[in-house]
Amino acid sequence: MPQIIDGKKISAMIKDELKTQVTALKSKQEVSICLAVIQVGNDPASAVYVGNKKKACAYIGIDSLSYELPEETSQAQLMDLIGELNHKAEVTGILVQLPLPEHIDEDAVIRAIDPAKDVDGFHPQSVGALCIGQPGFVSCTPAGIIQLLKRSGIEIAGRECVVVGRSNIVGKPMALLLLRENGTVTVAHSRTENLKEVTGRADILVVAVGRPKMITREYVKEGAVVIDVGIHRNEDGRLCGDVDYEDVAPICSAITPVPGGVGPMTIAMLMHNCVEAGKAGRR
Repeated sequence: MPQIIDGKKISAMIKDELKTQVTALKSKQEVSICLAVIQVGNDPASAVYVGNKKKACAYIGIDSLSYELPEETSQAQLMDLIGELNHKAEVTGILVQLPLPEHIDEDAVIRAIDPAKDVDGFHPQSVGALCIGQPGFVSCTPAGIIQLLKRSGIEIAGRECVVVGRSNIVGKPMALLLLRENGTVTVAHSRTENLKEVTGRADILVVAVGRPKMITREYVKEGAVVIDVGIHRNEDGRLCGDVDYEDVAPICSAITPVPGGVGPMTIAMLMHNCVEAGKAGRR
């Protein structure tokens, strides 16, 4: 039987550690931490994510502000709000929930956020810092995966790591983080030839391709660690990932389930970034 990597348990540990940190900082009146969350429109999935972020803030002891804007909000109006929050000293982190409505330029919005408050880790300055090994905020899902591996006792250094997917939010930063941990990294994607051969070399396989149950056992080396970033609803309305869990799990040494694997870690690492932003604002 493979090791089931429990993201709920590990994320709860991280949130408890952060709660202790925040309590200590507040007791010394050393830091104030406040996350501003902006949601444009009423996408149901986004509303759930925003609600979970608010709950996490409340649990850890982070103040939060919520801006729920109508679907027809213009780009200029959104940029004005971000500008205001950039200049509010009490706001130490800003998060704009994605995706945004089609009439708004997501890239321009991400660039408008003060990099010192970019707790999502999406700003080009944050990404550039990661590329050259400088301190900065790291995209929450890849950062969470590194914590899943480390806290599950899985060695990264010297291992063959394959990332399937090259998005700016997961695939690219994931590859950089694995490289930072001394993994030997290959990034595969929709144009990769002989994909099964490439993924079949992986000691650690991270799948963020966005296709339900695409990865079956033919793609996986026996004894590999498999991290499934995908989340979808199948024809029965049940959640599933990019990996066919039932098919792949029997040959893995460790695997993340969907749900309960990578998902909870994203919010835990967002909270980590918020605490770090608060500390940085104090200095």
